[in-house]
Amino acid sequence: MSNAHLNPVVELRGLTRSFEQGGVRIDVLRGVDLDIMPGEIVALLGPSGSGKSTLLQAVGLLEGGFGGEIVIAGHSAEKSDANARTTLRRDHLGFVYQFHHLLPDFDARENVVLPQLVAGKPRKEAEERAEELLTALGLGHRLDHRPSQLSGGEQQRVAVARGLANRPDLVLADEPTGNLDEATSDRVLEQFLALVRGEGSAALIATHNERLAARMDRVVRLHDGVLE
Repeated sequence: MSNAHLNPVVELRGLTRSFEQGGVRIDVLRGVDLDIMPGEIVALLGPSGSGKSTLLQAVGLLEGGFGGEIVIAGHSAEKSDANARTTLRRDHLGFVYQFHHLLPDFDARENVVLPQLVAGKPRKEAEERAEELLTALGLGHRLDHRPSQLSGGEQQRVAVARGLANRPDLVLADEPTGNLDEATSDRVLEQFLALVRGEGSAALIATHNERLAARMDRVVRLHDGVLE
C-alpha cells in the first residue's frame, strides 16, 4: 500500500529539550524533525543516554518542557489543553516499556482488559480483544496467570498485548526487549513486529541493538540531539 496520499501519524518539527544540571544547561534534543507514516515501523537507534527515552516521552505527550512542534494524527499537541492531550494519548497511542509494569494482582487477561475499560469499551468486547491478542502472542493457555506466574518473556508479551489493546495508530516502545536474554528477545520482538504489522499500526521503537533495528522498516539515529 502506498503512503503517498496519507498524512503522517506523527510529525515532529524542530523538537528541543534542555535540562539544568548543577547550574549547567544540557541540550538533550536539539531540533529533531521526524515524520512517521501509517503502518511504518521505525527503529530509533542510539547509545544509552543519547535522548531516545526523552524523544519517546515527547511523542507520547508524557511530559511538557519541549520546544518545537508535535503533531499526533493531525492534532497539534501545543494547541491542545491537558484534557485534549490525554484524549490524544488514549485514542491514538500505545506504549510498551522495557520493564513491563503489569499490575501484579491481575491476571494476564485483566491486564489487557483494563486499558480498554478505561477507554470506554464494554467488558465483553474488551475480554475478547484481550484473548485474541494474547493468543496471537502464544499466551492463549496463560490467560488466567498473574505476572508472578509468568516468565520474563511472557510478561513482556502481555505488555505488548496491552500496548496494542486499544488499536493505537502509533505504538511507542522503549527498549521493549532490553530486559530479556538474546533468544527470548528475538522471539518476543518477532511476535511484536508481526502483531504490529497485522494490526496496521505504526511504531517507533527505541533500541541500542543494531541487529534488532535492522528488522524494522526504517532506522533513524539520534546523535548529539539530532536525528541522522
